[in-house]
Amino acid sequence: MTVTEQTDWQIYDQVGRRKYVSQSERLRFFEVADRQPTQIRTLCYLMAYTGCRISEALALERFHIDQDRGAVIFQTLKRRKRHFRCVPVPAFLIRSLLELTKRGQSSLWPIHRATAWRWIKQVMTEATIEGPMATCKGLRHGFGIWAATQSVPPNLIQRWMGHASSTTTAIYLNVVGSEERMFAERMWHPEKWKLAA
Repeated sequence: MTVTEQTDWQIYDQVGRRKYVSQSERLRFFEVADRQPTQIRTLCYLMAYTGCRISEALALERFHIDQDRGAVIFQTLKRRKRHFRCVPVPAFLIRSLLELTKRGQSSLWPIHRATAWRWIKQVMTEATIEGPMATCKGLRHGFGIWAATQSVPPNLIQRWMGHASSTTTAIYLNVVGSEERMFAERMWHPEKWKLAA
């Protein structure tokens, strides 16, 4: 991604539709994921809880699961030099990932990228998530938005998502969050209108 592409990228598509999964959509996504076989369910949770790219998830092997630190080590794509990042995940996800390693394969998901993409798309469809956000990238962007609205420091969001530039991370910080809405609600309060009159 060039510098121009980084600064031109937006969280909305050309007609103003969100490119990210909202919190209510994430919850529906998890509900459907919970009914899937272990491989699919674990992939769904990994992507939603880490904001990783589909290829980064499929490259994971047993040694990339750091049980002591409660984290997953991803090789960041879209970098000229080899770069790894450590992303913390919940304990239940570590357990699920370790379960996948008991099959004796080096790769957690020995499948083609297109198969993994279809799995995610099917869960999205069953969760009635439609539009540009109903993709693997929609989960990635949803992770960035969720982290920003939970007041995670920008440098951590940048590190967890593997952004080379803070300019890319800043896009997620421009979304209307709870703090911005709180300021707007102060303006909407009827008592303020009387004072202004």
